[in-house]
Amino acid sequence: MFELVLFSLLNGLVFGMLLFMLSSGLTLIFGMMGVLNFAHAGFYMLGAYFAYTLTGYLGFWPALVAAPLLVGVLGALVERYGLRRVHRFGHVAELIFTFGAAVVIEEVVQLAWGRPAKSYEVPEFLDFPLFRLFQGSFPAYKAFMLLISVAIFVFLFAVLTRTRAGLIIQASLTHPSMVAMLGHNVPRVFMVVFGIGSALAGLAGVIAGPVLGTFPGMAQVLGSIVFVVVVIGGLGSVSGAFVASLLIGIVQTFAVALNISLNSVLAAAGIPLDAQGPLHDLWKVTIAQVAPIMPYLLLVLILIVRPTGLFGTRSR
Repeated sequence: MFELVLFSLLNGLVFGMLLFMLSSGLTLIFGMMGVLNFAHAGFYMLGAYFAYTLTGYLGFWPALVAAPLLVGVLGALVERYGLRRVHRFGHVAELIFTFGAAVVIEEVVQLAWGRPAKSYEVPEFLDFPLFRLFQGSFPAYKAFMLLISVAIFVFLFAVLTRTRAGLIIQASLTHPSMVAMLGHNVPRVFMVVFGIGSALAGLAGVIAGPVLGTFPGMAQVLGSIVFVVVVIGGLGSVSGAFVASLLIGIVQTFAVALNISLNSVLAAAGIPLDAQGPLHDLWKVTIAQVAPIMPYLLLVLILIVRPTGLFGTRSR
């Protein structure tokens, strides 16, 4: 039992921090521009594919740095020459543009790298168990993922709260017109933040690709969950995205590990259910089987109790 709890908690932390790397950039972009960027998961996928290609030529460490930078530059260009031009037509036009960008990214990935999954594997120097406990082991690469994710969180927190640039960004989130009157180039701030958010998504793809797989549909696997994280945490709240990411990561990881159904619980308590009764098949469904929909059930619950999200204070 201790083994199950420990490894589920560690895996939940890894998955949760990975979600935070994706959702933090999306949260900043929404807080500034008021648009949910449907192409955000596409930048995550590009990060994995760029790293896969660069690793073959330069090695893992140069790819870890270069791939997110390339994705960040691409994201900044998308904002400067695409999203900024449709901004004056309203949020619907922005949503349509980002949705189209997501489709284009997926098609370009399939055209450039093909449809089959790529053999983007864990680097050899990190491919060993960090520790063993009973019959299980925790891979060193997952510890590396957790370390990178925590470092990104500390970096974001320090930049947003301790630097002048961070103060300008936070002010632009809530009072863009006032920031502009103080002499700051708000559109340039938007472009930089969009690029940073895209780079964070690309970094998540770099470190997640060897574990979760590098294939053309990888953006769809995490894309919807990232939007759930942003809504649960509160639209525009980075701290809310952090808490929601950990919450969803830990809840879903524990759910996957629990092969328990209502039928088995009641049977263990000496309360047998009628095998021919109504909805008898429903009582046999295990928690592990409903784990994929856990984030969405949590989303519905949070929206019923607190429609603005855990840390949300306003809507756009």
